[in-house]
Amino acid sequence: MKKGLLVVFMMLLLFFPKNIEAGGELQGIIDQTPPHGIVELSKKVYEGNITIDKPITIIGVDSTVIRGDGTGNVITINTEEVHLENLQIENSSFDRGSGEEYSGIKVNEGRNTLRNLHISQAYHGIYLSQAHGNVIEQVTIFGQKGKETVAGQGNGIQVYYSNDNEITSNYIEGTRDGIYFEYANKNTLTNNEISHTRYGLHYMYSEDNVFRGNTFAFNIGGAAVMGSRRNEFTNNDFSMNQSSRSFGLLLQASSDNVVIGNHFSNNKRGLLVEQSHHNNISENAFIQNNIGIEIWASSTEQTLTENQFYKNQSPVIQVGGHSENHWSVNGRGNDWGNSFPLLDLNQDGIGDFPVSYYSSLHQLIENNELTYFMINSPSIVVYEKMNQWMNNQRAMFQDDFPLQTRTSLPLMPYSIALVIVGGFVIGIYKRRREAG
Repeated sequence: MKKGLLVVFMMLLLFFPKNIEAGGELQGIIDQTPPHGIVELSKKVYEGNITIDKPITIIGVDSTVIRGDGTGNVITINTEEVHLENLQIENSSFDRGSGEEYSGIKVNEGRNTLRNLHISQAYHGIYLSQAHGNVIEQVTIFGQKGKETVAGQGNGIQVYYSNDNEITSNYIEGTRDGIYFEYANKNTLTNNEISHTRYGLHYMYSEDNVFRGNTFAFNIGGAAVMGSRRNEFTNNDFSMNQSSRSFGLLLQASSDNVVIGNHFSNNKRGLLVEQSHHNNISENAFIQNNIGIEIWASSTEQTLTENQFYKNQSPVIQVGGHSENHWSVNGRGNDWGNSFPLLDLNQDGIGDFPVSYYSSLHQLIENNELTYFMINSPSIVVYEKMNQWMNNQRAMFQDDFPLQTRTSLPLMPYSIALVIVGGFVIGIYKRRREAG
């Protein structure tokens, strides 16, 4: 009988996968490592879940995998000064009935560094919970793209009541929201790329954060900023966000923000502003959007200057009534492209006459949201022309100091044309007098 059990045991050892550490062994290695020690992992699969309760560095090599058991967080960090690098992390719990939303990495303390990680098959990729001063850099997070994108999974990076974190050069694809902020202040996000999510950035009740050089493309909405103030959006790219009511950037109930030097292209709406006040919107490029900027009457006192509008179907639409906004600062307005030819006789780069844009599209938008489905239809062009003919359009903006577009004809041909036409008219007049 003993010999039979020995044979069975030997057969189990023979067929047990040699590239997977036995359950709990990685946790044992971590527990035996002294504080501030370094754990160098091999090219194999290590079984999770693991908890880290002391400062430690864990470094893998290519194809080092930490695989959770599907019942909780794969890695939980409960202390400061943890450094994780060069790891693949996978298989957290997706249980939405528990009291906790599980993650590939759950961080409950500050001053930790997560670098060069690949996270997949996790509800949330990384969850910062009341965790301040962390660094998340060069992390790739893949959600279950195309499989219950909104309801069935969490966010790429969730930042909850967490301040002063640096989130840099990460790639997120196919999660519910790419990065989700809630009550999170003074964080910095730079050079992140987020695509194929619901909102690339979903942002609630957070202040004094900086978003610089990020790319939000092919999402239902690029970035949705709600109930937040004093944030800076600089040199970001919002492109190809093209579902029925998509936008590049939404400011909703969000005031005193700075939106400078961003690129909005091929969105249903480049920038959407609702219930928001005193935002500085300047030096942005709105290119080939269906609507460059959509402003609702609930929003007032936006300052818009030195923005470029080029080949948008409608540069600006004001919806729900008229709102007071400022279309120039210190005598400098916006560049409205070739749709508004300017005369600039004194060559100061500013048009000699104001530019106004009239439209009736706001009426359709107010009455029926399905208008966004039809906005590229030739029928919209016919609708606008008919209302123009019937004098049934409303001014969407008046820019008193429009800027000379870089793609317009330079001043000199206008001056020469005036001289030639003037000379031609005088010549005809003289000939008629001599003939008469």
